[in-house]
Order: sequence, then C-alpha cells, then structure tokens
Amino acid sequence: MKEVKIGGIPVGDGQSCFVVAEIGINHNGDIELAKKLIDVAEAAGCNAVKFQKRTVDVVYTPEELAKPRENPFGPTNGDLKYGLEFGQEDYEEIDRCCKEHGIAWFASCWDEASVDMINAFDVPCYKIASASLTDDGLLRHTRRSAGHRPMILSVGMSTIEQIDHAVEVLGTENLVITHACSTYPAYYEELNLKVIPVLRQRYGVPVGYSGHETGLASSVAAVAMGACIVERHVSLDRSMWGTDQAASLEPSGLTRLVRDIRLVEKSMGDGVKRVIEREVPIMNKLRRK
Repeated sequence: MKEVKIGGIPVGDGQSCFVVAEIGINHNGDIELAKKLIDVAEAAGCNAVKFQKRTVDVVYTPEELAKPRENPFGPTNGDLKYGLEFGQEDYEEIDRCCKEHGIAWFASCWDEASVDMINAFDVPCYKIASASLTDDGLLRHTRRSAGHRPMILSVGMSTIEQIDHAVEVLGTENLVITHACSTYPAYYEELNLKVIPVLRQRYGVPVGYSGHETGLASSVAAVAMGACIVERHVSLDRSMWGTDQAASLEPSGLTRLVRDIRLVEKSMGDGVKRVIEREVPIMNKLRRK
C-alpha cells in the first residue's frame, strides 16, 4: 500500500489516522466564526482544517443563481452563494490563524481559478469534492497544480466506473481516496463502510472516510476498517443556520472523535496472538491445568 505525506505527516497503513475538521461553509461567511472553528479543531487534536472554495459564477449557472432562496444574505440562491464565499484577504487571515495554531489547512476547490488561488498559499494537499469527480478538466488542473503534494479524492455519489476513470486521470501517485455518502446528514444504513477495504484493494492507495452522519461510532469503525484519514464537519452549534450544520460535530463531539480514534489505534495491536505479561497471574489463578 502506497503512503503519502501531508505537511510532512505520513499517511497510510501503520500510521496514525490523519483527522480533518471540515469547516467547509459552516463559517456562514464570517471570518471570526471561521477562526473560532479553527480554535475548536486545534483544541480537539485534529491534524488539519478544510474549507471549500468556488468561483461562484463559474460553478453555478445564471439560472441557478437567480432561483429564489430566502437566506441571511438576500432573496436568491446567488445571494447565498456569494455571501458564503471567502476571498483573498479572508484566506490570508485563515492562513495566519492556522500558522499561529500550528494546524494545517487546505480546501476543496470546485474550479480551476479556485485551485490557482489556494495554490498561492502552498497548502499541503488538495481535496477534490465528490461533486467534482467527473470534471476531467478540473482533475487534470489539480494534478498539475499539486505537483508532488497529495490529492484527496472523495468518491461519494459515484459509481465504481466513474471512480476508475477519475483515478486513471489523476494517477495513483500521491493519491488518497476517501469513501463518503453524499447525503446531509447521512443515515447509518447508507454509509456502507465495507466499501473501504474494497477501495484499498482495488486502487492500492491510502483510503480514508469522509463522514456526514450525526454520530461518532461509524467514523471510529472506519478507522478500524483501515481508514487512514477521517474527515468530519465541525460546527459551534448544530442548530445554527446553515445547510451543513446538522451533519456536523459540535466541539465536544469532535474532541471525543479524536480521543476514540486514538484509543482504537492503540487497541489494534500487531495481529500476533500471545499471552501478555499482565494476563499471566490471571491465568495462573483461574486455570486448573
């Protein structure tokens, strides 16, 4: 199984799970809220935070932007999309904040111009969202921009044939695949965690898990099944306004997730059955022969 390094941290079999707090658009267009979420991720022990970057008028059609949609920024879907989008100065502030906290950051880029903008910050890796998996032009542009840095390809709402094609376009060098179910929030019966070992065997690259469910158990189980990256949305309060808040973890939940992942890693052992030293007196006490 191939191994990659994200900001110098090895990711792959036998390595500690790389935990990503997905801030995404849960900042609601407020840079101060984004900085508070970075604080939460760092305090929980996450390895990185992730954002989403779009050039709105490239990603969405004029008809889509003109659709009525009541939101805090105005009456249309366009008002919402533009209101949630951070610009250059915002990402400069995010970059400063993350450096101060000693936590990595990167972004899902939904178009080529967004890749170029984020690339200027020398992020340690690139994320390709499930929605972009079939966009060959964006895949190739991300591949060129990433150079020797890892790419994380999310494969929610995708067929195995579509994944095959995306992997062919990207190549397997410095590639990580994250299994996902693209419903928000996802039901447990939709998660299909058994896909994780299937992807590992099929592509021979590190495989992670991007979860949109409300609890912790399945994300922890994904680590036991071989997920080398776990990504979960983070929110200060799941009752806040925002389309992704309900599929997120609050600060205490994120802290418990990291704790439980580390406990699972400690529990996995090496697969060699043996009698450990602390079992010997119990064995001597309880066995007749």
